[in-house]
Amino acid sequence: MDGLKLDAQMLLEEVNKAIYAIMVGGQSYKIGSRELTRANLKELKELRTLLRSEVAEGSGGLFDNTVVAEFQWR
Repeated sequence: MDGLKLDAQMLLEEVNKAIYAIMVGGQSYKIGSRELTRANLKELKELRTLLRSEVAEGSGGLFDNTVVAEFQWR
């Protein structure tokens, strides 16, 4: 499971870099007669959501940061 977490974390970092590149530099650009179009922003955001959940699962599960309180009524 640790290998999966590491891979998902690394991919998440790369996806965040790609999203940042689009936000700063635009979806596409042209140099001379060549044009480059970056990955689709919507698809990158969906992938980021998926990777975040995979990383969270590897860190202890869905309820990792959950606190349980017991109230006793008298």
